[in-house]
Amino acid sequence: MKIKNRKPILSGDKNLTPKTEELDFHSPDPEHDLKPVGLLSAAVVVSLCSAVLGLVLLGWLAEEVLSGPARGMDLTFRNWLHQHVTAGRTRAAFAFSRMGDRVLGAGLLVSLIVFVLLRWRRAAGWMAVTMGGAAVLNLAMKWGFHRPRPVPFFGTVPDPYSFPSGHSLLSFCFYGVLAGLIADRIDSRAAQAALWAAAATLIAGIGLSRIYLGVHYPSDVIAGYLTAAVWVSTILVLDHVRRVRKSRKRLNSRLRVE
Repeated sequence: MKIKNRKPILSGDKNLTPKTEELDFHSPDPEHDLKPVGLLSAAVVVSLCSAVLGLVLLGWLAEEVLSGPARGMDLTFRNWLHQHVTAGRTRAAFAFSRMGDRVLGAGLLVSLIVFVLLRWRRAAGWMAVTMGGAAVLNLAMKWGFHRPRPVPFFGTVPDPYSFPSGHSLLSFCFYGVLAGLIADRIDSRAAQAALWAAAATLIAGIGLSRIYLGVHYPSDVIAGYLTAAVWVSTILVLDHVRRVRKSRKRLNSRLRVE
């Protein structure tokens, strides 16, 4: 982002022609740099729209769950999916489910350590805030709705309650944000596309595995995704506001020095 400073600069010995000095605040460092203004504006608009739309859909879904109509849809899809059970699909479902539980926890710890070692402080902060908030939202909504778990097809009934799916919520936040943080720091379009594709596959597979195993209703998984989308969109907007304020303070201090 280039900001013009109107302070005159003397050119030559006799011709005191005022020129315009440009302060270029754009650098390739994603830890400190702002994206182009147009891109940032579009991202903020998309984030705000996503948050509002997600809240509306989440409110509608919660009302359907509390009043009962969602149960018919849940049972229909749950029973249909159970009709297609195979040994291979069951093993895959357990593998995906672990990716949203034990593997996710280990991955969160490793990613935070790596970000700190690489001095990606903003990335570490982003991840910590995102996952901390997601965990609080998950527990608060589970205890707020008190929706009993369905009878599982495989394994035992996990605790505590069913709505929303914690695996879906946390996997959306972790794998989605991790892909975004890494993609922001690499130049290869192919690598960025591969990262986003891998994250989307993991997130979708984890949510579907919870329905396949019978430990969640489909509406639980959808609610987890919607909650995560609202939360991540909110953080994007707040982070943009914070970075704009920081950039303005930095600009004002440079102008005062000039």
